[in-house]
Amino acid sequence: MVIKVDDLTGSAIIQLVSEHLQGMTEHSPPESIHALNLEELKQPEITFWSLWEHDELMGCGALKELDGTHGEVKSMRTSTSHLRKGVARRLLEHIIEEAERRGYKRISLETGSMDAFEPARRLYASFGFQYGEPFSDYTEDPNSVFMTKELQGR
Repeated sequence: MVIKVDDLTGSAIIQLVSEHLQGMTEHSPPESIHALNLEELKQPEITFWSLWEHDELMGCGALKELDGTHGEVKSMRTSTSHLRKGVARRLLEHIIEEAERRGYKRISLETGSMDAFEPARRLYASFGFQYGEPFSDYTEDPNSVFMTKELQGR
């Protein structure tokens, strides 16, 4: 598996981000969807990675800088044909390593509270993320859960 910074212009990544957004609309009401579209993911405070095996896209994830000490995990998605192969685990490891390399003190995320998001919540908990309060511009929402992990930084 190879992880690379992605410029979000390839057809495979455009399709995967579209699949990610569609999945959010299937499981969350519109006011509770915090997934970013392609243009939003191209903002300078966001680094977006794709994970490949040979020429096949397996997944993606991003890290948004909230400030000099706090980052947010965004757009974690595994391609449907590569579920349960360790793709999300490898991407999350990479994102946490990058957050630590940048010197962040913590990394946070928002994900859904519905059953469809249980595998993601289990993954995040297995990496030491703990449930907490809304952060950044988020507000309390019964369809969202907020998780944070304290980091060592470098």
